Amino acid sequence: MKNKILLAVVCILTAILIIVNSSIKKVTEPIPPIEGKEPIIIRLLDETTGEITNINLEDYIIGVVAAEMPASFEIEALKAQAIAARTFAMYKKETRNLDYDLIKGVKDQAYKDNKTLLTQWNINFFTNYLKIRQAVEETQGQVLTYNGEIINAFYFSMSNGYTENCELVFAQDLPYLNSVSSKWDNESLNNYSYTTTFSKQDFCESLEITCDTIEIQNITRSDSNRILTITINNQDFKGTVIRSKLGLRSTDFDITINEKDISITTRGYGHGVGMSQYGANGMAKEGYAYEEIVKYYYQNTEITNL
Repeated sequence: MKNKILLAVVCILTAILIIVNSSIKKVTEPIPPIEGKEPIIIRLLDETTGEITNINLEDYIIGVVAAEMPASFEIEALKAQAIAARTFAMYKKETRNLDYDLIKGVKDQAYKDNKTLLTQWNINFFTNYLKIRQAVEETQGQVLTYNGEIINAFYFSMSNGYTENCELVFAQDLPYLNSVSSKWDNESLNNYSYTTTFSKQDFCESLEITCDTIEIQNITRSDSNRILTITINNQDFKGTVIRSKLGLRSTDFDITINEKDISITTRGYGHGVGMSQYGANGMAKEGYAYEEIVKYYYQNTEITNL
């Protein structure tokens, strides 16, 4: 009797697994190209293996949106992210003269394949995947252009209340990436303010400075309150360099020298250029459509069909 029950359980579980796998395969079928147009292929480099994979642009964008923005965000924010990610991808494809178009990871854009997403989302896979797929399909082929050319669509997680001028971070003066207010990024968000504590030795070693005493001078800030330059122990640093060396969340930070350690409090998260993802979600919650969101963060741009 026990063997019969066990066999029945195995048969039921096998049937369930077959149904689930079939459903996953059906749900994740490639997005068909727009009628009359050829599919666009992205050559995606995995730096850890050196492998280059050819992938349909729209299916790639699903994996990018899933990796870059929480599926719990508003659908209009996800659509805005899809356009930003697609625009960024096409900009790289048009300007990068190598044997690949994009790098899989933070050097370009994060990307997760369906197997990874299934492991991450588990029982929420279908709900999350279908929501993100909807955002991609309803913006299919749409990119942002400025004077008829695809823009360099930088984006980041959360601002300190303002985005930053592109030239202050990436040394590129791009007219569609100037600082704008992002009031939706504020203290109401989790980890808007974040304090990291360093031992004095770790702080000095990371910055490669002497550590007999620690003296901070000559702090200059941009109009968005991010640190442009700072002098520590008579050595000049850019705010972006400090952020990189110390692994800080943003360049809007305050340093407090304590008796035994050093505390650094940051506001926002990311480089600050382009679209704030949390800002986009805040706009969507207020009823803004994705077209309004992307045109707010990328000034004087147009939505163009590929």
